[in-house]
Amino acid sequence: MKPPQDAIEALFAGRQADPFALLGPHEGPEGTFARAMLPGAETAEGHSLEGAKLGKLKRVDDRGLFEGKLRGKPKPVKYRCTAGEHEWWVTDPYSFGPVLGPVDDLLIAQGTHFRLFDKLGAHLIEHEGALGVHFAVWAPNARNVSVVGDFNDWDGSRHPMRNRVDIGVWEIFIPDIADWRAYKYRIIGPDGVEQPLKADPFAFASELRPKTASLTARPAKPDWGDEAHREHWRNVDPRREAISIYEVHPGSWQRDDNDWFLTWDEMASRLIPYVADMGFTHIEFLPVSEHPYDPSWGYQTTGLYAPSARFGAPDGFARFVDGAHQAGLGVLLDWVPAHFPTDEHGLAKFDGTALYEHADPKLGFHPDWNTAIYNFGRREVRSFLVNNALFWAERYHVDGLRVDAVASMLYRDYSREEGEWIPNELGGNENWEAVEFLRAMNRAVHREHPGILTIAEESTSWPGVSHPAYDDGPRENLGFGFKWNMGFMHDTLQYMARDPVHRKHHHDEITFGLVYAFSENFVLPLSHDEVVHGKGSLLNKMSGDDWQKFANLRAYYGLMWGYPGKKLLFMGQEFAQRREWSEARALDWHLLDAPAHEGVRKLVRDLNHLYKAKPALHARDCEGDGFEWLVADDADASVFAWLRKCPGQPPVAVLSNMTPMTHGCYGLHLPNDGTWAEVFNSDAQEYGGSGQGNMGKIEVRDGWGCVTLPPLSTIMLEYKG
Repeated sequence: MKPPQDAIEALFAGRQADPFALLGPHEGPEGTFARAMLPGAETAEGHSLEGAKLGKLKRVDDRGLFEGKLRGKPKPVKYRCTAGEHEWWVTDPYSFGPVLGPVDDLLIAQGTHFRLFDKLGAHLIEHEGALGVHFAVWAPNARNVSVVGDFNDWDGSRHPMRNRVDIGVWEIFIPDIADWRAYKYRIIGPDGVEQPLKADPFAFASELRPKTASLTARPAKPDWGDEAHREHWRNVDPRREAISIYEVHPGSWQRDDNDWFLTWDEMASRLIPYVADMGFTHIEFLPVSEHPYDPSWGYQTTGLYAPSARFGAPDGFARFVDGAHQAGLGVLLDWVPAHFPTDEHGLAKFDGTALYEHADPKLGFHPDWNTAIYNFGRREVRSFLVNNALFWAERYHVDGLRVDAVASMLYRDYSREEGEWIPNELGGNENWEAVEFLRAMNRAVHREHPGILTIAEESTSWPGVSHPAYDDGPRENLGFGFKWNMGFMHDTLQYMARDPVHRKHHHDEITFGLVYAFSENFVLPLSHDEVVHGKGSLLNKMSGDDWQKFANLRAYYGLMWGYPGKKLLFMGQEFAQRREWSEARALDWHLLDAPAHEGVRKLVRDLNHLYKAKPALHARDCEGDGFEWLVADDADASVFAWLRKCPGQPPVAVLSNMTPMTHGCYGLHLPNDGTWAEVFNSDAQEYGGSGQGNMGKIEVRDGWGCVTLPPLSTIMLEYKG
């Protein structure tokens, strides 16, 4: 049947909602009839993929529309096109059947498809005898969607897609294109308005900013050598393992000789051996997903499935992770489901409607960051995000995700005044849709990838952040493995900023945190957030003159590594970076030429190795029976002392003197008589201290020992018997 002219005009305008009904070979009463759009061709002859001639088509429209009969049943076909002396071949994408199937439709509709990243996006595959790329994108409210790219002159009329109406997914298999081809989606919204060209939400690679196109690419890499590392973490309780995290912004840890970003391979050759030598157990990267704006540090991402092009191709990041694992290091990623930027090529109004976000700005807009908020109540959006968490664990073998800004997700009134937010169905401020998403994400990743760590940056007292999210358990339990202890960070830094003469009046800034230290599985974070936006470096947060600042910082690190909870330190703070961090430059590595800075680096290295070597310091980080106060109430001397312990291992006493006065014979009650070895002293000369201490050990008789506490110091004593 000859289609009406307006259908043909819609084809040429790139607005035909059902291009597969008009294009490609179709079986009819007189055999197979084919129609093809072949711009620029004067003649077209059909061939099978194997090369057999099937018949000639006639040009019926000078704009490049051909029609005619082909021999045999409908099958994939390629056309030999000519124009004057020129000849070229075009394999007809409209001669191929769909790639997605009914099971995909069912699972996508239910929001229970846990391998969406194998189905949506751009995949290099062989389909019905041809090599090419399968494109699929969710745009349920669009009138029609086309793939445009450098393979079709960015022409929206060349590759309109098939609409799987029941699930709102559009797909097409385009033969004869391979990897590293730039593409976007041209979307006509429900009102007939053409949207700005959209990058692929599931793109595995993207162009380097300021360009914004997606790239056809294979994610990760095919060969891995990290099974021993992954097997270890699958079979341990991470709460009882030493976890010391080095937080890194990959764009500014170091730079190359041209002040440009290191590639992942260059970073691997420098960063992995450095972190291993320093004794950290994990590297945590600020978001590595593609993002358009450098000063966002990656927290406003437009490509959740694509490692940023700033550092090279996706396989480079995979090699980095593999290399880290083989060196005994885990790799954690900052992950941002809390918000997304409104750049026109991104998710905002993706199909001409509020698809990923809420239509109402009281629900769908973040006043703090001028960004959009995901509609967590929509199953397709939840599935998109849950699948992204699974993707990084599956394809890139990452060891965990630190989830950014969880508090902003949990409360509908976060950073909003009265009248700027909408209560939930019970009239409260809880965002139960976000809660259900976080619970579903944690259940999925822990089920599919045992051993993975999920860590929440959650700054309120929401109960059960790191408690299991069982279906029949409390509704508020989120199921994270760990939670950042923001209270520890805030209170202890506030204390360390005080002049020692005033510290006795604020003793509880250290002691109060131990009241709730085991209510969650905590990570103690000294993160990037504490050294930006005018806050200065950790060194400059310390009180006193320069010598005292260094002494305070060394004592503070000693206290932190002896405090219950896993450890996190942002890059540069391990050598007492003086300047506030900036993403626009490398760290001040020249400072290591100064003995005071090198001394702090040695101290952090030794603390990490001690923390790993002594189970008493890590095996009960999250359990109250691993902690016992020795001195909690000596505010006048600003002394704190506690015992760290675990079954079957010698206990370690941690003692801090937060005044510049030496306590020459401080009487201390200890639970075991005998020798206690001084295994750490932040005042050691090799760290830049005054060298005071206990000559390597103390003796305890009748439960009492006499301990020298150097000025502004932390020491650790291990029971030897």
